[in-house]
Amino acid sequence: MSVKHPIISVTGSSGAGTSTVKHAFDQIFRREGVTAVSIEGDAFHRYNRADMKAELARRTQAGDHTFSHFSIEANCLEELEAVFRSYGETGTGKTRHYVHSSGEAECYGVPPGHFTEWEEMAPGSDLLFYEGLHGAVKTDHVDVAAHGDLKIGVVPVINLEWIQKIHRDKAARGYSTEAIRDVILRRMHSYVHVICPQFTRTDINFQRVPVVDTSNPFVARWIPTADESVVVIRFKDPKGIDFSYLTSMIQGSWMSRANSIVVPGGKLDLAMQLILTPMIRRLAERGRRARLEADKTPA
Repeated sequence: MSVKHPIISVTGSSGAGTSTVKHAFDQIFRREGVTAVSIEGDAFHRYNRADMKAELARRTQAGDHTFSHFSIEANCLEELEAVFRSYGETGTGKTRHYVHSSGEAECYGVPPGHFTEWEEMAPGSDLLFYEGLHGAVKTDHVDVAAHGDLKIGVVPVINLEWIQKIHRDKAARGYSTEAIRDVILRRMHSYVHVICPQFTRTDINFQRVPVVDTSNPFVARWIPTADESVVVIRFKDPKGIDFSYLTSMIQGSWMSRANSIVVPGGKLDLAMQLILTPMIRRLAERGRRARLEADKTPA
């Protein structure tokens, strides 16, 4: 971890609501005057869309039915750790973009399903913000989690996550329920062995829990709304967290354990603002002081 160049990572699987969390962070960065450079987990996929399809077919033919974008082997995690290390040491590093759509293709000048070239991050940032699948991953060969100063997990209960994926993939990609079911089954091995363990390394987890029936996600007609959900917020280290303040400020919230608070789903943004703003402010201010002191120190 770095004092001068702090790193915030948000980890959650596709459809988990990480984009909503990123919006909340963007609001905090804007309001607090924090200059953040962002990198996306998709940028560190090992294969472009066509190559991933070919690799998936090759592995399936060889009898491997567990390979997916969740897999360690499908991602350049050594490069991701190197970027985290570089930023922590120097405040810069290289990243790229994975182009998802024709709209993004017009912006980046690269066809959908391909990567842009690697480029240096803009200098002069206060912190690095990562959002993706592997922000707190640790294996025998890489330890991305060790470089994060504030690690956030975004974790809907699994049936809700599946409902969100089914509806998104049907609407945006035209997949059938059967095809999406196959993807879910293929991802389960890595979900258990790669994704879930990361949430024990995060500092704060936001887990959305529906309060309506999601027993069979494959026939659900709509995604439970925020008002049909609660969010369980768990702190790895509750020391210094003013729970009485939070429960007084967030109507309808309560403590469920000594390190956990439950808030109505519609209050997630408010909860994030109250919890994360002082943490981000401290990271940014501490980094600025450290950089200033370093600039004053004679070479």
